Amino acid sequence: MNVREKLETWEHEYLCEYAAFSDKSKGRDIDEPMCDVRTIYQRDRDRIIHCKSFRRLKEKTQVFLSPEGDHYRTRMTHTLEVSQTARTIARALRLNEELTEAIALGHDLGHTPFGHAGERALNEVCSKGFKHNEQSIRVVEHLEKRGRGLNLTVEVRDGILNHKTTGSPSTLEGKIVQLSDKIAYINHDIDDAIRGGILKEEDLPGNCTDILGGRTRDRLNTIIHDVIMNSEGKGDIICSPEIRQAMTELRSFLFDTVYTNPVAKGEEGKAKRMLQELFNYYMSRPEVMTEEFVQMIDEGENREIVVCDYIAGMTDNYAVLKFQEAFEPTGWKW
Repeated sequence: MNVREKLETWEHEYLCEYAAFSDKSKGRDIDEPMCDVRTIYQRDRDRIIHCKSFRRLKEKTQVFLSPEGDHYRTRMTHTLEVSQTARTIARALRLNEELTEAIALGHDLGHTPFGHAGERALNEVCSKGFKHNEQSIRVVEHLEKRGRGLNLTVEVRDGILNHKTTGSPSTLEGKIVQLSDKIAYINHDIDDAIRGGILKEEDLPGNCTDILGGRTRDRLNTIIHDVIMNSEGKGDIICSPEIRQAMTELRSFLFDTVYTNPVAKGEEGKAKRMLQELFNYYMSRPEVMTEEFVQMIDEGENREIVVCDYIAGMTDNYAVLKFQEAFEPTGWKW
């Protein structure tokens, strides 16, 4: 019996009946020999960590565009915080921690530069529409490894696709990531807004802090404990009505005070227009994109979708650079 087989046996001995067991996975679209050391979900996690799209998350906006300081969240640090919270819950509930981690690490791979402003920009100009969760699936299925994709398991791709609030994950591990995403951004966006002088702790709604706690660590502790206690031994991931309502109200407060705040979000209009100008530019001149994207169009892929692929994969700084190259005049050379 090799290491992987021992791990699979351990899962059946330790994990709860509602867990997604590695040896019961629905598998990959393309069959591969099994690893003798890692379970199928561990391999998915490792493939995500080592892919280019994951590395680019470090220079993509979470909420605040180009903040002055190194301590604000990026899309990468958001992803890591989602993963940490999700793993804590999964381990406590004796669910599959490796599957949970793989979904969490991959859930935002398709996110645009400049956060949700970039997502809205592409959604408005592309006739096919644009959603970052669907783009994340396109990344892992088609764009990574020069068109070969990562060949992830059905369960990981399902969790990535369905991580938004409107989604319906097929595994409890996917549901943990769906909830952990919300837990993470509610709390770290408050922390960043306070750091940026947009909010003060005392500005938070008293009815929410009375229930969840006044500090980030207190809120995280309260919510995570509540989810674990209310989900243990059940075939669902749930929190108490009181905690759910407090989270909902706190999220609404953030939309009113942070996500639409002219100080915090004042540059978003520029970023949105910039990406839309780039979209129109590449639609008219697709040959100036990098070779792999030009080849995709030559092979018959829809031009709008490929242009969105190219732009969505950019970091914030690279998008600015490409805009400057396309629209700003350069010095004349003899």
